Amino acid sequence: MSAFSVTLPSGESWTPQFVQELNEDTCIGCGRCFKVCPRGVLELFGVNEDGDKLALSGDDDEDEEYEKKVMTIAHQELCIGCTACSKVCPKKCYTHGPVEA
Repeated sequence: MSAFSVTLPSGESWTPQFVQELNEDTCIGCGRCFKVCPRGVLELFGVNEDGDKLALSGDDDEDEEYEKKVMTIAHQELCIGCTACSKVCPKKCYTHGPVEA
């Protein structure tokens, strides 16, 4: 089997690199990736001192129930392979790869 690829209008072949993993240990929860994702793949959570993920409320900056914020891959099936998330990530938290056709 070979990797799924697309032929662009220019005739060039492009292989989408779909999100596979996000290293939550290095994520600083800045939200840059969330803002650039066109498909709603990501979701920001708070993490408490026990390591449990907590949904953030609308006024999450004032909430003291969590130690830090981290991004998670909430809807991996919606990824289109553009890698915009990893391009803006200051901590290089993302791992991407092709899908076998």
